[in-house]
Amino acid sequence: MGIEIFEDLPLAVSDLDYDQDVRVIILAARGEDFSVGLDLTGPMGEELGKYLQGGLAGQRQELYRDVHRLQRFCSCVAESRKPVLAAVHGWCIGGGLDLISACDVRYASSDAKVSLRETRMAMVADLGSLQRLPFILNQGVLRELAFTGRDFDAAEGERIGLFSRVFEDKETMLEEVMEIAQGMATNSPLAVQGAKRILNKMWEDKIEEMLDFVALWNSAHLASEDLMEAMAAFVQKRKPEFKGK
Repeated sequence: MGIEIFEDLPLAVSDLDYDQDVRVIILAARGEDFSVGLDLTGPMGEELGKYLQGGLAGQRQELYRDVHRLQRFCSCVAESRKPVLAAVHGWCIGGGLDLISACDVRYASSDAKVSLRETRMAMVADLGSLQRLPFILNQGVLRELAFTGRDFDAAEGERIGLFSRVFEDKETMLEEVMEIAQGMATNSPLAVQGAKRILNKMWEDKIEEMLDFVALWNSAHLASEDLMEAMAAFVQKRKPEFKGK
């Protein structure tokens, strides 16, 4: 995920949201994987590098605003009036998990592999997974995944409730998800969109509060020796050695 998708997706979702001919949105990906997370080798990595040294209040306020700006990438999906269905294949890491957490329903092919990986990168996830997954997963399961950052497969994802259904392969998944979407689209759009609005209302205020809190948290705590070590280890393709500093 580079800078471009953070700018383009909210615009695309907005266009679809106000297109009366569109009743359901399917979020899928081309290529080998759904998403391997943020592209730290490009401008996104440079953006993160600006904050590694901490800085004074002005720079911390800039980071706070940047986190909120990037959060729109996922929030636009959650706030869309239309149902959004995620169709996941291959890896779905970090920002990819943030994104599908904002979708209404999630499906996967059997080759899907997921990770709430930020703790392994000496970071606190701040784009929405820690705010939305508590309404999807059991607390104990979620905390284990968040604290370990371990990888898990599609079968486990279905078992813990992240995925509603798992299909044999990507092609079958896309065909089946399209059929599910068509079933939704035959219903009254006013009723379907109303149901989404009511369901969202149960927790949207809490999620907004939690998103603001993590933006504040990372504006204060993102810069660390551990994060610099994680970045160095990523570039050097080695295992990081964290010291809690």
